[in-house]
Amino acid sequence: MKLEIGNIQVKDVVLGTENSFANGVLTINKQEAIDFLKEKDDHLTDVDIVIAHPGDDTRIVPVVEVIEPRMRVDGRTLFPGVTDEVVPAGEGELKAFKGCCVTVVAKEYGSFGDGVIDMGGEGAKHTYWSQLINICLVADTDEEFEKHEQQKCNHALRWGGHRLAEWIGKIAENVAVEETEVYDFEPVLKRDDSRKELPNVVAVLQPQSQMEALGYNDLWYGWDMNKYLPSYVSPTEVFDGAMISGSFMPASSKWSTYEMQNFPTLKELMKHDGKEFNFVGVIMSNLNVALDQKERCAVMVRNMALNLGADYALVTEEGYGNPDTDYVRCQVILEDAGIPVVGISNESVGRDGFGQPLVTLDEKLTALVSTGNVGELSDLPACATVIGNLEALNRDGMSGSWGYDEILGKSGRDDGSIIMEDNNWFCGDHISGFCIKTMKEV
Repeated sequence: MKLEIGNIQVKDVVLGTENSFANGVLTINKQEAIDFLKEKDDHLTDVDIVIAHPGDDTRIVPVVEVIEPRMRVDGRTLFPGVTDEVVPAGEGELKAFKGCCVTVVAKEYGSFGDGVIDMGGEGAKHTYWSQLINICLVADTDEEFEKHEQQKCNHALRWGGHRLAEWIGKIAENVAVEETEVYDFEPVLKRDDSRKELPNVVAVLQPQSQMEALGYNDLWYGWDMNKYLPSYVSPTEVFDGAMISGSFMPASSKWSTYEMQNFPTLKELMKHDGKEFNFVGVIMSNLNVALDQKERCAVMVRNMALNLGADYALVTEEGYGNPDTDYVRCQVILEDAGIPVVGISNESVGRDGFGQPLVTLDEKLTALVSTGNVGELSDLPACATVIGNLEALNRDGMSGSWGYDEILGKSGRDDGSIIMEDNNWFCGDHISGFCIKTMKEV
C-alpha cells in the first residue's frame, strides 16, 4: 500500500470572506464554515471559529479534539465511516495543511477526557499544539442529557471538528504541494530477498476502547473499538484517517486524531524499514475491562507476531491505570514467546514522583520508555485570553483538575491562574512520539 502526503506549509491563518491559500496564508470564510457545520449537525449551537497563534498569551480549555486539515485528491472521504461512507484507506494521495490544526473546544461544559492548551508562556512547553496555529472550533451543543455528566461522548463537537478539518482541507484542491511524504508499505510476502537478513519488527498499538457503553471509544473505520479484536493492519491506514480519537481517557494520555494522522513512532519505523530492520506492520489491538478479555487479546497479539516472524516488537498504549494491565500482559506474553519488546507509555508516580509508575509491573519488562508523569503539578499565571471556559476546570470533573483541595484550593482560580496535574494537558504526554519531554535522574 502506497500513501503519498503532499504537504503545504501554512505561515498564517486568517478569517475573511473567501476560502483561499496564497503566499503561505490560509484564509477561511468563517460564516461559510459555520453555516456548513450547522447544516451538517443541528445539535451544534453557539458556533464560533477563533484563531490562536504560537506565542499568544492564550489559554484554550476545555479542548476536546485536535485534527490536521487534509483532503484526498481522489475525492474520497477523509475519515471513512465518520464523515462519510466506509471506503478503503491507506493508499492514494493526500494534501495536508502543515503548521496548523483544527482544535475543538467546548464553549461551556468540559468532560473527563478534555484538556488544556497554553499557546504562550511557561505552559506552552507542555504540549506540541502550542507550536501550531490553532483553528479553534468553539461551540456548545443541545445534547442536554450529558451536559452535567463527567464523561461525555461529545459526539456533535468531535464530528464537527472532523467535518471542519475536511472542509478546510478542500481549500488545498488547486494548491501546489511543497514536499511529498511517501510511505510505500510493501506486501510482507512479496518483499525482495535483501530483507531476509534483517530482523523483523512489529508495532503493537493499543488504542483506547474500554468504555462498554458505545460512543466514547476510538473508532476504526467508524467502528467502535470496544467491539474490536486484534488484527493486522498497514501503518498507512493509521496515517490516512482510518482511526480517530475517542472522548474517553485522561487528557494527557490520549492520542488525538492529529497524532494518529502523523503517528511519529510509526513514521520513524517506516524511515528505517529496509535499512536497519524489516518493518512487518502493525498489530492493532485494543484495551479491555475484564481479565479474560485482556488475556484473549494478548494471546491473539502473540500469535500474530509469531506468524509474522517478528524478532522484536514495540508496544504502546493509549492511557494508563487499568490499561496498564493490557499493556504489561502483552509485553510479557511476547517476551515469553521469545520476542524482545520495547514499551512506550506515560506513568503515574504521584505528585512527588515516588509512586509505582504502572498499575502492574513484571520483571520481564526490561525496556520501557516513559513519556512523562501524569501527576506532576503545573502552577501557572493567568493568560490574557481564554478560549472556552476556565470554570470547566473546577466544575466538570476533568481528569487533572478539581473544584476544591484543602491545601491547593481550586484549579481555576478567580484571578485566572491555574493549578492542575499534568493529566490535564491535552495529549500532553504525546505517547504517539512527538517527544516534548525528557527524563533526568535526581
